[in-house]
Amino acid sequence: MAITRPLPVAPNPIELQIGGMTCSSCASRIEKKLNRIDGVTATVNYATEKATVTVDGEVTVDELIATVEKTGYTAAVPQPPAADYPGAAAEPADEFRALRTRLFIAIALSVPVIALAMVPAWQFTYWQWASLTLAAPVVVYGGWPFHKAAWTNVRHGAATMDTLVSLGTIAAFGWSLWALFLGTAGTPGMTHPFELTISRTDGTGAIYLEAAAGVTTFILAGRYFEARSKRRAGAALRALLELGARDVTVLRDGTEHRIPVAELAVGDRFVVRPGEKIATDGIIEDGSSAVDASMLTGESVPVEVTEGDSVVGATVNAGGRLIVRATRVGADTQLAQMAKLVEQAQTGKAPVQRLADRISGIFVPIVIALAVGTLGWWVGTGSGWTAAFTAAVAVLIIACPCALGLATPTALLVGTGRGAQLGILIKGPEVLESTRSVDTVLLDKTGTVTTGQMTLVDVTPADGQDRRELLRLTGAVEAASEHPIAQAIARATADTAPLWPVTGFRNLEGLGVTGTVDGRDLLIGRLTLMRERGLDVPAGIEQAVTAAQQAGRTAVVAGWGGRVRGVYAVADVVKPTSRDAVAQLRGLGLTPVLLTGDNETVARTVAAEVGIDEVIAEVLPADKVDVVKRLQSEGNVVAMVGDGVNDAAALAQADLGLAMGTGTDVAIEASDLTLVRGDLRVAADAIRLSRRTLRIIKSNLFWAFAYNVAALPLAAAGLLNPMIAGAAMAFSSVFVVANSLRLRRFTTATR
Repeated sequence: MAITRPLPVAPNPIELQIGGMTCSSCASRIEKKLNRIDGVTATVNYATEKATVTVDGEVTVDELIATVEKTGYTAAVPQPPAADYPGAAAEPADEFRALRTRLFIAIALSVPVIALAMVPAWQFTYWQWASLTLAAPVVVYGGWPFHKAAWTNVRHGAATMDTLVSLGTIAAFGWSLWALFLGTAGTPGMTHPFELTISRTDGTGAIYLEAAAGVTTFILAGRYFEARSKRRAGAALRALLELGARDVTVLRDGTEHRIPVAELAVGDRFVVRPGEKIATDGIIEDGSSAVDASMLTGESVPVEVTEGDSVVGATVNAGGRLIVRATRVGADTQLAQMAKLVEQAQTGKAPVQRLADRISGIFVPIVIALAVGTLGWWVGTGSGWTAAFTAAVAVLIIACPCALGLATPTALLVGTGRGAQLGILIKGPEVLESTRSVDTVLLDKTGTVTTGQMTLVDVTPADGQDRRELLRLTGAVEAASEHPIAQAIARATADTAPLWPVTGFRNLEGLGVTGTVDGRDLLIGRLTLMRERGLDVPAGIEQAVTAAQQAGRTAVVAGWGGRVRGVYAVADVVKPTSRDAVAQLRGLGLTPVLLTGDNETVARTVAAEVGIDEVIAEVLPADKVDVVKRLQSEGNVVAMVGDGVNDAAALAQADLGLAMGTGTDVAIEASDLTLVRGDLRVAADAIRLSRRTLRIIKSNLFWAFAYNVAALPLAAAGLLNPMIAGAAMAFSSVFVVANSLRLRRFTTATR
């Protein structure tokens, strides 16, 4: 007798990859089914195609999968993450290519069908049969995804946009077949005359092939652009983890070996040379340096590290040679944890509720009921089955959402095209809904409000010291250093005069540099270094250092001949346009908040300069996500503007994420809107454009349905002339396109 073992209890929580969803109504249906299971709390995200399930009881993974499959969809436990980038699942490339092929074939075949139907002068002998030959593959092959989804909806007693599209196209195509083979529409020389008269007809001479092919193609185009956007869902995680080092030099038995980072183990000692990325999280065992952690922490100034200090993988060694002992590898590193934060934030977003689907959920049952009622009425009044069936099918045909298929894609196409011209990239229709209700905007400091690059702000020579000589001597020594602060001084001084040659350059790890220029032995670094070396520090120099630090700047002092000769104030300066940008964001009804990993003093100084009242400083990437969540829990709708790796998770968590295009790929991929230029004012323009596009889409949807609703009584009364139906459908489509084209006149406040 076979021994059966109980299936494993589902982890708590667990993720399921869902397949077969075509709209947000599908996600809602799966969610309801899962939540009916005792002890299960589930949320299903249509955008990421994932279900997050919390289990409180003896519920197995197989039971959860079976429930989803009974609902008409597929479910599976996500595959283990790939070695190169965990968690970055995307829609299979072959499915996407199949959808693209389906769309291109539909476009090629449907364009001549629509042209022939709309221009009577082009209707040659037997044109109707040519139209049938071209339209049949579009309706059957091109529309297969809609018919399949509609059948799934029928089996579960639901109605969505797919149901409406499938019903309308099948009704139009089916009636055209009947009219061609059994009616008079197939007669040689048949044309659709241009007549706008209201009269009863039995419909035997009318074909609606252009409606069937056109609607299929338009809706298919919208589905293609949606799939293309969803296919990039895992790009943020891929970009994030690609920031890490690929190879690492490990020390084994006193010998250096170059190995892939994936082979690194906890306890391994590895070498990090100047300019290299630190391979993984660890503790420095030998050496000292400055580590540029701005991508991860947002700190504008490189952090000085020495023996015993912790370092984080993917940060850059900007100074000396380090030997590091690995303490965390793989999925345990801070970089991997940030990737997990991004994934959780994306998955945790509320399912996108598309307005067209919500309206369809009400409109479709009404249309079906009206068609059935029309059929019954005409049969009941003794008008015969032909007239009754003609009127009933006319109801379904006029309800076919031709303009509805154009409503969102055309506005989105024009809006995103205009945005691209202005340096604004909008990722998809779901982004637009978020812009309407945003009331709080979190602004990252480094690279967003500021330039993200250290700049020499001020030079204070000691009494009696020539400023030009000070610049030339100090700049020459600093030019030999790789430290970002030294490079800032070198760039500024090189602009004033040619730099003198330097000899005897030496880097004092974590303290400063020394070198000989024009016979003078220079010492450059912190004020404490000067005192340790016995240099005289004038009172004016001390005051200048204190003033620089109070202003949130980094003070670098230089001296020779036993005396300090001057002070350099270096800072990450505010962009010239940032103050105007903050004012524009306030004008849109948003409350700006400066959110940064930098220290409180620097953050307060920058905030005061640009006109921001609220500051949240010294926050880690996970803390940024917590800040966003806290504001959301308080009832705020939050937008986040950032440019660094440390902003990626917060950008994904925010209701609206805006990434500076001059920043990292990770931030760009995790955001909803990308601002191509490094001008913060574009953020205000992006929100304005998004809100305008959303208004256009909603007006398109209203008028698309209005035309259908206005013509439904005529169809039910049997008065729907085929030409009127075609003209009304064409006019509604033209109106929607013309309304969308108004977005081309959108102007930006930044020019």
